[in-house]
Amino acid sequence: MIFIRVATEADIPALADLLGVLFAQEREFSPDRTAQIRGLALLFERGEAVRIMVAEQFGQVVGMGVLHYSVSTYLGAKVAMLEDVIVAAGERGRGTGKRLMAGIIEQARSDGARRITLLADHDNTTARSFYESFGFARSTMIPHRLMLATTLSA
Repeated sequence: MIFIRVATEADIPALADLLGVLFAQEREFSPDRTAQIRGLALLFERGEAVRIMVAEQFGQVVGMGVLHYSVSTYLGAKVAMLEDVIVAAGERGRGTGKRLMAGIIEQARSDGARRITLLADHDNTTARSFYESFGFARSTMIPHRLMLATTLSA
């Protein structure tokens, strides 16, 4: 049986494993376990501004998604950015992702969020269809990124 719950710091090693799988399949990212563990620890420090949701089966974390909360000035309300959605390869196609996504959406509603935004690779039609099956719609907005150096040069 799959259980959906909020992650705890004890889940960090399993979450880092899942992030390794996710980042190995992304074009823009590559896995770095040390960085992923550091990032997860920083997320837990953010308290209620972040919810890491997990799918658990037989005591093992088999899926995850991260909700980052902020405020939309347009809506005048709390909103969420959903990142790092991944289900272990052996659980795909078995309904685990659907249970996880339903739990993530319910958690966002319960936390008072009025909108969830997420990014998906434009050519990942499987993921896009999955998100659309939950009512996510493509936005006309285009993401832009600026990577900032970790040190200042003189």
